[in-house]
Amino acid sequence: MKTFLRQQLERYPIRLKELDFFLQQPEVVQDMDRFRALGREHTEVSEVAALFERFLDRESGLAQAREMLEDPEMAEMARDEIAALEAEIPGLEEELQRLLLPKDPDDVRNTFLEIRAGTGGDESALFAGDLLRMYTRYAERQSWRVEIVSESEGEVGGYKEVVIRVVGDGVYGKLKFESGGHRVQRVPATETQGRIHTSACTVAALPEPDEAQAVQINPADLRIDTYRASGAGGQHINKTDSAVRITHLPTGIVAECQDDRSQHRNKAKAMQVLAARIKEKERSERAAKEAATRKGLIGSGDRSDRIRTYNFPQGRLTDHRINLTLYKLQFIMEGDLDEVVEALLLARKAEQLEELEIGLGGR
Repeated sequence: MKTFLRQQLERYPIRLKELDFFLQQPEVVQDMDRFRALGREHTEVSEVAALFERFLDRESGLAQAREMLEDPEMAEMARDEIAALEAEIPGLEEELQRLLLPKDPDDVRNTFLEIRAGTGGDESALFAGDLLRMYTRYAERQSWRVEIVSESEGEVGGYKEVVIRVVGDGVYGKLKFESGGHRVQRVPATETQGRIHTSACTVAALPEPDEAQAVQINPADLRIDTYRASGAGGQHINKTDSAVRITHLPTGIVAECQDDRSQHRNKAKAMQVLAARIKEKERSERAAKEAATRKGLIGSGDRSDRIRTYNFPQGRLTDHRINLTLYKLQFIMEGDLDEVVEALLLARKAEQLEELEIGLGGR
């Protein structure tokens, strides 16, 4: 095990004793917010400390078994024990590394997924519809629920823009690397010469803010407009001004919702989207500052980053951030995104481990 990892792990048994002490203090027990926060930390620290203790036990056992090799009568038993321990220890080390990596508290959250047509006109809008179908099918595979928040349909099909809310366990943790530019190369249905066209869409994955930690928005900074919904809302919706558009005047950020028949519920959903977009703007600005000194493998999640190409003639998907190429585009467009998502998560873990080592001086 690398020295920097061992030094990190040696802090956990010490911290566990501190937490045991704090959780017994009357003033902590009476402060429920602090008690819950320390309780959550105790659970996490206990897991790491217990696993590290097991690792040290196996490491000590390996050293003793190697010493037993000197005794001819014990050599055969020692070799068996060495083989077993050498097989177990790397797995324990890998699990400890995983537990040490920083956790993104937003990973467990529901997600607003925005898909916008870009360059390519009608073909781009059609591709936006294909991406919506891909993500909806993927959500079904994960047993997540999808709600359309707002939509602006394309002239020949698809969408100029569509925003969905994806609800379920760990949604943002799996969808957060979808943010960026998605490029498609294919022969449009309207192309008579069989020429391949290139068009693009942008996707943004925004974690739904926790109400307790939501961005504080001054009502005086908002302009709220109501209008009649259009699109797939049905006749009833179109008779009333139920759709809501909210503009945050200081930033110019706009959010709208036309999904529900109730203006009140549409306003509440639009406020959620607005809060998510404002929070994402703050996150993007922080990421841009960090990127000025270190360009992450996965990227900043900026809409301008071209992250992926969907080449239909070759049946190929390429994720440019991690040089991943898969020749199973037909399945991917039907929601089989697991291989792509897992590859991105593994790349991010490797990146975090490198950051951890650099942050500790690589000792």
